[in-house]
Amino acid sequence: MNRSGRQRLLRLAFVAGFLVLAASLVLLALRDNLTFFYTPSQVHAHGVQPGKHFRMGGKVEAGSLHKRTDTLAVRFVVVDERRRVPVIYEGLLPDLFGENKGVVASGRLDGQGVFRADQILAKHDETYQPPANKNGRAASRPAWLAGNP
Repeated sequence: MNRSGRQRLLRLAFVAGFLVLAASLVLLALRDNLTFFYTPSQVHAHGVQPGKHFRMGGKVEAGSLHKRTDTLAVRFVVVDERRRVPVIYEGLLPDLFGENKGVVASGRLDGQGVFRADQILAKHDETYQPPANKNGRAASRPAWLAGNP
């Protein structure tokens, strides 16, 4: 191999090594944020430390939703198959929020194991139902085309 071929190979190795190092640093920095949210079971299993900001998702337990009438404070419990975590939030709730509905809350655990949310996102279910027409059946054409032949 001549000198120019060796230099080209060294440059290629340097660039490849730099790219691997850069990708490793990015993934290392983002490793905790790659998960969209933790379930209540994962919160207990991973032993999330109080004060650490993260997202938690699950369903709002039936009968656990308590709204205060004088403030925007809300208390509810997020559940999955095995665990439950109480949540306190003060603010406006999304329209889709309710009992037995999916929710993703962003916030921190306090020392008593209560999740203090600073943001609430309501999850919709994945089943799409097209809007009904006048007869109560699903429309075969989009509403914006309904009047046009």
